[in-house]
Amino acid sequence: MGKLKNTGLIGLGVVAGVAVSLQFSAMAQKNVEPALPLEELRQLADVFSLIKSDYVEPVEDKKLLTEAISGMVASLDPHSAYLDKKAYAELREGSEGKFVGLGIEIGLSEDGYIKIVSPIEDSPAYRAGIKAGDLITRLDGQPVKGSSLDENVKRMRGEPGTKVSLTIARKDEPQPLSFVITREEIHQKSVKSKMIEPGYAWVRVSQFQEPTVDDMAAQITALYKQDPNIKGMVLDLRNDPGGVLQGAIGVAAAFLPKDSAIVSTNGQLPDSKQVFYGRAEYYALRSEGDALAKLPEAIKKVPLVVLVNTGSASASEIVAGALQDYKRGTIIGTQTFGKGSVQTIRQLTADTAVKLTTARYYTPNGRSIQAKGIVPDLLVDENANGDGLNSLRIREADLQKHLINDRDKDADKARDTAKAAPVNDEMEEQLRIIALEKTQKPLEFGSKDDFQLGQALNHLKGLPVQLAKPEPVVVQADVKPAKK
Repeated sequence: MGKLKNTGLIGLGVVAGVAVSLQFSAMAQKNVEPALPLEELRQLADVFSLIKSDYVEPVEDKKLLTEAISGMVASLDPHSAYLDKKAYAELREGSEGKFVGLGIEIGLSEDGYIKIVSPIEDSPAYRAGIKAGDLITRLDGQPVKGSSLDENVKRMRGEPGTKVSLTIARKDEPQPLSFVITREEIHQKSVKSKMIEPGYAWVRVSQFQEPTVDDMAAQITALYKQDPNIKGMVLDLRNDPGGVLQGAIGVAAAFLPKDSAIVSTNGQLPDSKQVFYGRAEYYALRSEGDALAKLPEAIKKVPLVVLVNTGSASASEIVAGALQDYKRGTIIGTQTFGKGSVQTIRQLTADTAVKLTTARYYTPNGRSIQAKGIVPDLLVDENANGDGLNSLRIREADLQKHLINDRDKDADKARDTAKAAPVNDEMEEQLRIIALEKTQKPLEFGSKDDFQLGQALNHLKGLPVQLAKPEPVVVQADVKPAKK
């Protein structure tokens, strides 16, 4: 295959200030002309005319048609969307690792509020004290319920230096909390690293961006200069929502043998049926050349642990899945999000586009991650007493209209069974987690209090690892009716 011409991104969902998920390309590439559904198109025209003539007040043609396009695309799956001028511009900015906003990764909660997946480190939201699991109920005093996620993201965006008021519901607080946060341009560093202790290195990728492969290569090189005899390395992908596809390919390629297959995709279009290999033509986005070429040879064989959790999605699942298939490292943590689809940006005008799901992706062994995720080799909770707020996060299989797993038909069925647990058990578990969180300070990845990281180090040293306790199996007893 020739050199990639497009920047591909695959991500979890929406970041307030960061747009994720896609692959930029030209408009339609499929040379087919199916018969148009004339009757349905007439109905659309009739409804358009009816609104224009009978609605209580005049409505602009552009608004009606734009909303019709937006609704049509959004009805397909949770990750397809129409991008207006502002959303399209923000999407491009996000892939470059800079944006104006609050710095929070968000999603919709089951009851219609905005759920904080994670505040971005050193962002305005992070400094203000916003926490993972918080629910935004109002923006500038206006309810968020009844508005789409994209609409609420637009309300949080704005010019640098302007302020936005958030009303937050937090599970361990009896009353709503109020935050006034100043928007600013955020330069998100997607890679950071350090020597945790002599002989053991930690590399964290918080999101896959265009500079990620170069940044990671530079940091790994610096680690080996600091200690040429590294005995073990931890690749931390927790709460990594995804991002640029090339970034995921490059990160996986750094640890795997040259030319290894990293991920494959399959969809209707010919160019969606591809296999991506660990070669520079598949991950290099800059003209400077191959950032991985000068890495120390030791990186291919250093004992490796990959940390993941429910917030690890899409591009981070590609990396974890590839390393797991090749048995290159041990995956430790909790089951990942399960977003196994690729979105492509089809430009409509100079300023607008459609983000459309165009393919599913698969690990080197042909596994589909969609609605299932990566199951770690060693299940380890977020802390010694349980999985904390991580256990309350939604997964792909919880989202309405999510794609099915075409290679594991039981994936969705298993999730449906899990949701059928008695409500009392779920409430008791939430109360237990809330009580636990009150006694613990927010987790900082890479700190001395990072329990999962500590267990990863234990594994690298050959010491015992504290595994997650198995979830109790609820068996519904058959109750015979009493005799009268």
